[in-house]
Amino acid sequence: MASVDIHDVRKAYGSTQVVHGVNIGINDGEFVILVGPSGCGKSTLLRMIAGLENITGGEIRIGDRVVNDVPPKERDIAMVFQNYALYPHMTVSENMAFSMKLRGASKQEIEQRVSKAAGILGLGNLLDRYPRQLSGGQRQRVAMGRAIVRDPQVFLFDEPLSNLDAKLRVQMRTEIKELHQRLKTTTVYVTHDQIEAMTMADKIVVMHDGIVEQMGAPLELYDRPANLFVAGFIGSPAMNLMKGRIKDGRFESDKGGSFPIGAVPHGSEGRAVTYGIRPEHIHLAADGLKAEVVVVEPTGSETQVVAKVGGQELVCVFRERITAKPGETLGIAPDASLVHLFDGETGKRLG
Repeated sequence: MASVDIHDVRKAYGSTQVVHGVNIGINDGEFVILVGPSGCGKSTLLRMIAGLENITGGEIRIGDRVVNDVPPKERDIAMVFQNYALYPHMTVSENMAFSMKLRGASKQEIEQRVSKAAGILGLGNLLDRYPRQLSGGQRQRVAMGRAIVRDPQVFLFDEPLSNLDAKLRVQMRTEIKELHQRLKTTTVYVTHDQIEAMTMADKIVVMHDGIVEQMGAPLELYDRPANLFVAGFIGSPAMNLMKGRIKDGRFESDKGGSFPIGAVPHGSEGRAVTYGIRPEHIHLAADGLKAEVVVVEPTGSETQVVAKVGGQELVCVFRERITAKPGETLGIAPDASLVHLFDGETGKRLG
């Protein structure tokens, strides 16, 4: 196992810069997830760690070794791809053993490692099957098994669950997390799914347009987003964000409606801000703000309601069962102590 240090790493295709001086420190044994929308540079960064993309500038270290010019096969990493990348003419066992055969490992060592990896992943009864005889989840396990057999210093995952159905994705999230807890191998995982990032990572790196917007523990990013992009990206349903001004210790929305603020930043009277409140931090209150119900979406364990306060539309999530119909009025109260304020010009967090 080893740490991974990414220092001022840049990537350009001709005159087009796609990664702009990224700095990320990944500790030995840490599970780090790079998350962000399509085109943010996360997969490009992962491929640079793997050696599949050349680095335009900066430095990548795996352990104590600078690997900028080291070929992929000599970096002691193992990569799991989105499309599994299994050899269709090989059995599960042969797929898992292939990299070790290339390295000239003994037959006994290969059998021991394949057997161990198959036991960890529940593939023992599938070793003689071909990829076409497997489900999507089983194929992904084989791809993971092939990585485990190599016993690398670093695991790299490139959106490994995006081809699976919703139920199987949840199951595989748990299996990958359990696998990391068992092996303790340094892991860098790329996804655009912030739920995957929140539930699996020790540390999340949020990327946007080739830069790191914020880096930290999942709940740190959730509770204290550094800027508007992170606030809107982390959390499902997304945080309600409203533009307006601070007036008399409250927030006045540009679209109408006055909302409470727990702690007003010093000297901010009249300041243009963006007010953020998460849907689950809005509660039912008979004496609260009057909100017109637009849409009610019951999910069983909770109810999601889209409602209007003045001309401002809000998404609310209630644990209670809601009987209100569209057009009716609810009393709601944002939890003032959980309000987020962002500068109206820069989008950076206030306070």
